Amino acid sequence: MRRGMIGDREGRTPDVTVALPERAERTPHPGASRHDVVVVGGGHNALVAAAYLARAGLHVTLLERRDEVGGAAVSAKPFAGLDARLSRYSYLVSLLPYTIVRNLELVIELRSRPVSSYTPLRRDGRDTGLLVERRLGAATEDSFRELTGGDADFRAWQKFYEQLGRLARALAPTLLNPLLGRGQLEALAREEGAGQAWEWVFEQPIGAAVERFFGDDAVRGVVLTDALIGTDSWAGDPSLKQNRCFLYHVMGNGDGEWRVPIGGMGSVTEALHRSAVDAGARILTDAEVLHIDPDAGGGRAEVTYRDTEGREHTVAAGYVLAGVAPAVLTRLLGRGGAQGPQPQGTQLKINMLLDRLPPLLSGADPRVAFAGTFHIDEGAAQLQQAYQSSHGGTLPEPLPSEVYCHTLTDRSILGKDLLKRPDVHTLTLFSLHTLPGTATKDEMVRRALAGLDAYLAEPVADCLALDADGAPALEAKTTEDLQAELAMPGGHIFHRDLSWPYAERGDQVGKWGVETGIDNVLICGAGARRGGGVSGIPGHNAARAVLDRVADAGRRRSSGI
Repeated sequence: MRRGMIGDREGRTPDVTVALPERAERTPHPGASRHDVVVVGGGHNALVAAAYLARAGLHVTLLERRDEVGGAAVSAKPFAGLDARLSRYSYLVSLLPYTIVRNLELVIELRSRPVSSYTPLRRDGRDTGLLVERRLGAATEDSFRELTGGDADFRAWQKFYEQLGRLARALAPTLLNPLLGRGQLEALAREEGAGQAWEWVFEQPIGAAVERFFGDDAVRGVVLTDALIGTDSWAGDPSLKQNRCFLYHVMGNGDGEWRVPIGGMGSVTEALHRSAVDAGARILTDAEVLHIDPDAGGGRAEVTYRDTEGREHTVAAGYVLAGVAPAVLTRLLGRGGAQGPQPQGTQLKINMLLDRLPPLLSGADPRVAFAGTFHIDEGAAQLQQAYQSSHGGTLPEPLPSEVYCHTLTDRSILGKDLLKRPDVHTLTLFSLHTLPGTATKDEMVRRALAGLDAYLAEPVADCLALDADGAPALEAKTTEDLQAELAMPGGHIFHRDLSWPYAERGDQVGKWGVETGIDNVLICGAGARRGGGVSGIPGHNAARAVLDRVADAGRRRSSGI
């Protein structure tokens, strides 16, 4: 028997296994040609698609522009002489379904964080904070009571997230199936007893429900960050763009928990890469795709790419799966005139390696405060002001940000020399509403660190480790960096604004949400419907769409149609 393996919800050694049948010998699917599928781009979703299709017996070639696969789901050692393997871009996992882990026999561990969040605050001249445990207990209840002066917001928190849990359990299982209509999805939610949550998320701006439920501005802000992080929006946005972001943040695997990938995000990519290669997929790096011709004749598509020596090559296949952003796919198809508004990201990410965790002015234990999500200046009013500032052309001050410490949950990303130093830790800071053109990169970093320092008893700069060249162990990635390094238009981490997880037109019902309007070109990246985040869902769904079509073609041939 072969086994797919993932760590359990308590973060123990990955000893929970699911038996899978032995893989069948790789024989071409009926009607398969020499190249059945070309996958453009090598992000984690593209690897998922390649692995599924190769395991089904199809001949798959994947082309990746960079010298490594993984896209944003990679680890790196960014600091000279310091053996710390940081998750460079994406850093936590919630949406990756256990079904994909089992099907592709991925040996990965996703570990729970003991703390959900800590929010440092200054109230009436006193430094304090709000602690939310992953499993709500007495410490969380006491923290709410001390901050708000009563039990109302704590009880509201319990009720609010109980309802959202029902919604997540209803919707999460649908993500790996053909699209349902909105009414069908709503019926599932109401059957689960999540009708109230459906109305909060699908019928009105999420800010309305948050304001109605919670009285404290800081509590409201903690809830709203899931709607706004990585999204250029605000709590009352009538487009409900923020609601879609909120939904994807709270429904992963039916519980919405964000877990730490043990070994860093690169360990997830390594497992996917291994699965695809073991199944027989051909993966080429340093292969920059220049053009996709979906009409090469005979029902074939052709993909032209350039290698590191400047030579051009063409690969023909029955299907092309695009792991790149939809705006990039439009360009590769030579249909630039069809482009609409370009996506725009809004975030700044700072990776740091510290000699020690800084103490907090509130007196909270930094090993607790930084173990979950550390919210900086993310009250509801502050988030609203930040959105308005960024759209007025200025960098928000204060700048809303979030911080978390990977090494408080997983120290395996540190080399043996750093492991000998128990106080060494990583910190990841992620800022909201940092639109390009509002400030220089240096000013963005300065303001983000100043926001963190306002709640520390020691500046974070004084805690930074020094690399082999004597430079502080800090790197920053802006939206411009993401566009240049990962070919994400506008640095948008979801490739474009997130969509609802249902068919918005009648002709989409029963399809996979990966269609482009070109029969043999499908989206397998984050820009697909039900995309965004490290999930593998678009890759799975694109693979299923191809396999459905191949099977249908085989049935037609066998019946003489």
